[in-house]
Amino acid sequence: MNEFAYVYILESLAPGVGFYVGLTDDLSARLAKHNAGGVPHTAKGRPWRIKTAVAFRERNKAAAFEKYLKSSSGRAFSKKRL
Repeated sequence: MNEFAYVYILESLAPGVGFYVGLTDDLSARLAKHNAGGVPHTAKGRPWRIKTAVAFRERNKAAAFEKYLKSSSGRAFSKKRL
């Protein structure tokens, strides 16, 4: 078991697709799954690359940060700061 939980922002390399925010314990495996089409929500935006990843020792804090980034104020924050 990984000691970190990662909140990540993916950036699509396909024109006009944008970004995706997620939470995982294994960042490299999760990116590979997104790029293999194994996540229905991101399959059409392939290929993806990691724009930002933040590691948390406490999964509940990571989940709260992910939820924040998916809110309107969190999206504005990530566009400006991340």
